[in-house]
Order: sequence, then structure tokens, then C-alpha cells
Amino acid sequence: QVQLVESGGGLVQPGDSLRLSCAASGRISSYAMGWFRQGPGKEREFVGFIRWNGGSTYFTDSIEGRFTISGESALNTVYLQMNSLKPEDTAVYYCAARLRTGGYLYHTDAFDYWGQGTQVTVSS
Repeated sequence: QVQLVESGGGLVQPGDSLRLSCAASGRISSYAMGWFRQGPGKEREFVGFIRWNGGSTYFTDSIEGRFTISGESALNTVYLQMNSLKPEDTAVYYCAARLRTGGYLYHTDAFDYWGQGTQVTVSS
């Protein structure tokens, strides 16, 4: 059984940095891995994803270049580096994996496996 496990969340101050990690247990070969987040009282929203073939990454516009995604496809491990954090970044962050090629990777429906989420709180 495949599981994705996130780690690295916590309480930080505005302007701080944080790096989230996500590792898959079980053997899968993913096409892409993504990050989503769900703030208090909000729906889960797209943050970014990485396609392993070529390593291209895409982010939601609201990130404004503050976040980066990296990882190791062979290990199905992905990282979300978050810089210049703002209070509005407060959310539970989820990683996800998609096995098949293609798909609209900006939406939750495109992904096959999900982690349990890790809380990120940005507050002074």
C-alpha cells in the first residue's frame, strides 16, 4: 500500500522560511508530484507541482516566486521550500502523487495518492 508522508510543518513568524518534505512509502513510479494547501474555512487549493520528466515546476500566482519545488523522482520524494512566509500562507499543506502522464495538475482530481497533511502556521 502506498502512503505519502509529509513533514516539516510548524509555527513560524512572517518573513521566515520553512521546508516541507514528502516521501512515498511503497513502490510507485509517479509522473508528477504536487503540493496543495487548505486554510481555515477554505477549500483545498493548488500550490505547485513538479513533473519528473524534465523537472519543470509550476506554481499558483499567489506564491509570487517565494516557493520552490525540488525532489528525487527515483525516491518519490518531493520538497517544498517556502520563503518570505506570510500569515495568509497559514494552512495544512498536502503532497500528492500522480501516476499517469498528462492530466490537469492544477486540480486535486488529477492526483492518485495523498499525504495526511502538515500544518504550517505563520504568525507573529
